[in-house]
Amino acid sequence: MEIKRLAETLEEIKKVRDDGTEYWYARELYPLLGYKKWENFQNAINRAKRSCIESGNDVEYHFPIAKKKVGLGSGSQRGIDDYKLTRYACYLIAQNGDPRIPEIAFSQMYFAIQTRKQEVLEKQIEEIERVVARKQLTETHKEFASTVLDRDVDRVGLAQIISVGDYILFGKNSTKDMKRMLRISPKRALPDFLPTVTIKAKDLAAEATTFNTKHKDLRGKDRIQAEHVKSNQSARDFLLKLDIVPEELPPSEDIKKIERKHERQMQSAGDSSKNREIQSPELLIDVIDNAQKEHFVKIKELLIKKPGNGKVIFVFDNKRLTFPQKVDISEDLSVKIMEILNSEV
Repeated sequence: MEIKRLAETLEEIKKVRDDGTEYWYARELYPLLGYKKWENFQNAINRAKRSCIESGNDVEYHFPIAKKKVGLGSGSQRGIDDYKLTRYACYLIAQNGDPRIPEIAFSQMYFAIQTRKQEVLEKQIEEIERVVARKQLTETHKEFASTVLDRDVDRVGLAQIISVGDYILFGKNSTKDMKRMLRISPKRALPDFLPTVTIKAKDLAAEATTFNTKHKDLRGKDRIQAEHVKSNQSARDFLLKLDIVPEELPPSEDIKKIERKHERQMQSAGDSSKNREIQSPELLIDVIDNAQKEHFVKIKELLIKKPGNGKVIFVFDNKRLTFPQKVDISEDLSVKIMEILNSEV
């Protein structure tokens, strides 16, 4: 799925709890992250749960179970398990995924974003898209290099092929020329300062050369270089038809700075989740008389069906007893509990 559309879909399916906590249903989320089977996503959830525990966070708060009903062909329904995953839970799941998958690489940074301001969110999504494109180019170039070096080309020849590709893509400006024009240090990689559209053009050209080199069984520097020239010329022609001249585009922000900024955001994602847990709501229930055991069996059945991040505390003669599981503290929960306590056994 195209990155911007993925971001829009994640925003569309996002839910918000009464306490303002954002969450996503796991069964709506997993196909968006590139998973084909629910069972595989459950394995990722289990790994993320372990990471949550190891980081000192409350797994029941971030991974509460949600029961759902689904229709069957016979017209009947059956219950299935789901999860209400907090932003931090989604972040941990993404961290346990394969960053070479574009959806995973994007979600690792998307779920670390804490802002709700649309203009800030849009800017950060654009930055993430560029980072993901740069990582994809790195992976494509690894495959490109491996393919070329396996076909009677040495590393000097590989470097010359790559250089000629840039020369064609940038209108007969060499890699060195482009660095000088964009005021980039000779020691830095050119793609780290290119806009997303140019990064994707380079990626497409390298991908096309790799594919055709294998498909046509090309060997030797001259034949593979000729193929790479054709790939880059096609990529350039496509951009020119859209009135995009690669060598005339201004430089973009150093991608290493953007990556460091997003790493700090991802680091703070766990810290902010801990702060949120401290603010977990509490519900105090005063039990005036000695309630029958049967009352608390019914109360337990009620509370188990309402997982959340709140604490239910019963007070008996100045003694406090906390229900062992976290509960969704809704406005009418105390009313329902008191109705049970005051009912006849």
